[in-house]
Amino acid sequence: MAVRATVLRFPSDLDAQESSGLLWGVTVTPFAAKDENGNSPLYGSGGDLIPRCENCWAYFNTYCDQEQWAWTCSICGTLNGLSSETIARHASPESSPETMSSFIDLELPLDGSEEEDMQARPVYVAAIDLASSEEFLELTKSALLAALEALAPGSLFGLATFSHKLGLYDVQGPIPVVKNVFLPADDDGSLSIELEDAMPLFAFLAPVETCKDRIASALETLRPTSSWEGTGGGQGMDRVLLGGRGFGLAMETLISYLASEHGNTFALARIFAFLSGPPDYGPGQLDTRRYGEQYASRGEDAELALLPEQTPFYKDLAAVAVQAGVCIDILAVTNEYTDLASLKFLSIDSGGSLFLYPNTDDSTLPQDMYRMLSRPYAFNCIMRLRTSTEFKTGNSYGHFFPDPQYENVQHVICCDSHATYAYDFDFVKNDGFSRHTAELPMLQLAFQYTVVVPPEELPTPGSSLTSRSKYTIKRRLRIRTMQFGVAHNFNELYDSVDHEVVLSILVHKVILASLSEGVREGRVLLHDWLVILTAQYNEACKNSLSDFRRSSTDSLIDVTFSQCPQLQSLPRLVFALLRNPLLRFHEEGIHPDYRIYLQCLFSGLEPSSLHRAIYPLLTSYATPDKLAYPRHSLSRAALMTSESPIFFLDAFTTLIVFYSSTADPTLPYPPPHDCLLRRTINKMKQERSITPRLMFIRGGQDDASVFDSYLIEEQDVNGGGFANAMGFVSFLEEINQSVLEYMK
Repeated sequence: MAVRATVLRFPSDLDAQESSGLLWGVTVTPFAAKDENGNSPLYGSGGDLIPRCENCWAYFNTYCDQEQWAWTCSICGTLNGLSSETIARHASPESSPETMSSFIDLELPLDGSEEEDMQARPVYVAAIDLASSEEFLELTKSALLAALEALAPGSLFGLATFSHKLGLYDVQGPIPVVKNVFLPADDDGSLSIELEDAMPLFAFLAPVETCKDRIASALETLRPTSSWEGTGGGQGMDRVLLGGRGFGLAMETLISYLASEHGNTFALARIFAFLSGPPDYGPGQLDTRRYGEQYASRGEDAELALLPEQTPFYKDLAAVAVQAGVCIDILAVTNEYTDLASLKFLSIDSGGSLFLYPNTDDSTLPQDMYRMLSRPYAFNCIMRLRTSTEFKTGNSYGHFFPDPQYENVQHVICCDSHATYAYDFDFVKNDGFSRHTAELPMLQLAFQYTVVVPPEELPTPGSSLTSRSKYTIKRRLRIRTMQFGVAHNFNELYDSVDHEVVLSILVHKVILASLSEGVREGRVLLHDWLVILTAQYNEACKNSLSDFRRSSTDSLIDVTFSQCPQLQSLPRLVFALLRNPLLRFHEEGIHPDYRIYLQCLFSGLEPSSLHRAIYPLLTSYATPDKLAYPRHSLSRAALMTSESPIFFLDAFTTLIVFYSSTADPTLPYPPPHDCLLRRTINKMKQERSITPRLMFIRGGQDDASVFDSYLIEEQDVNGGGFANAMGFVSFLEEINQSVLEYMK
């Protein structure tokens, strides 16, 4: 559980917060195996026995003052009584982890209704779009074969297809058998037969350990609808039906199909929806005619028109999936407008992921499937962040859904070790943290979750394969309690800034503004924030220099934060964010589905990963085995002034090895697999939440336009499309002028 704050020393009061120009909040990665300092939690049992405050319901922790018969809550200051059982528990430190560590992870007992879940098996269902191409199906087959290798024995797997009909595969016999159910074309239609009647769920869900080869054989039988032979020479309704993609009703029906066994056959099911284009048939079909050049020609804001969803169908369906314990991952392989703005809720609200691959040629879909299924995940999670009484949580950001009854409680249906959420803070009262008390700001994050514990790999005497392949359900409670300092002046506040966390919350705010008011408003918000921060910083510096005459500082604006290293990255990060496709304009050729994909990706990344995605890291190598310089600016000038022949660019989703045109031809190309550069690349790929695309480019011989596109410091942020040698410099000059106008 990693928790990172925008400032390690909190502002002392509302005036200090507003006058600083800084954002105030935290990012949390609740299922991370270690905290932000690399420390593991203290594991134990008895999560239900930890004392809780009678006022704020915070958990007892190491910051609480304990007396013989009472304890004082470190969060709200309430004095609570101690039961004799708790006193006896705390007398033995090894049985009370909450008295030994502020970061604990404890087992919880399963209640009566959950006892039946204890042997539930993981369930995975692939739903494949047949209104597609041969290339799409070949890629999907490769991805599912990789997925089958990642699934542990004991998992259950179901194979389904959809077009104008829904196909269910029984792969447990010697020959795969498919049962098809036609999907009605009308928007409010329903199936003529229940899926359970077409094929019982126990026949549809096959044990992976015994049916892997048969699943692979069934995959080989898949053909796109375009290759089917229609009746009557392909005339009339048959021709229309063969082109249909009834994704909406297929998902709705599969969720209902699985829901009948929620809590019995499975505790969590995951549906992998492989999509090759927009739903265009039956309930949930989307009108893709709204995408085009008509917005630009009419002078309308295309981003504002294309970013909101056009129908509540998929958001409503996501709520049904959550109740059914079904997580949905959407894997779209298409460059056709698919309206991910409408579809995204089905994945992000249910705890799944949204992947977008523009083509099949260089898609990393198989690697992403294997990676996604190989890492541990928690499900049925409940998250609550509590604060001491002087301040409170304001907005919360991330892929969760709020509790309908309790304030500041979030539910996460599925959460892996990379999933990150964010909160910003507000003061409850203007006086903030009083100088007259010794109390320091406190945070406590409680994360209750369930995990599926795999069976023992080695058999015990007298055990059978069936008993060994059963998974066990464990409910746990992870608690992190933190204390922060208070900044008594602007120097302390600015010196404690974590620029990566500031960037994370900035991105959340910009995405929110873009969705509600358009991309232009998001750009304005970002620009104005940097102007205000720069103005407030300069004002603070001016006031701290009593011998510095005001007249001489009016025209000297420090836009690079030269006196504060912790702030110096922010202008570059804002500049890079303005250049990112997330905030570039429709007329620059930014596809609306790609923008939605970036919104979903960026809003779930932990701060360091987001930093790399927004502002790539450019390093240079003298040889493939010798690092030359660890960081260059993203400019062509950096390449021209460097004597290094090899450059490596890490843009999070893309890795590029670039050999300069002047590189010694005897240098091995591409770099050998056992060299330092390759080992660095392999380590990065292993640590990523998604598989980055790796490219090798030789300057002067290969097309280097992809590499050049990342040299953003020579590009104008106004989106004119023309390279500008003074891109970042002119941006700072513009900020300088805006600050002067703001301070008048």
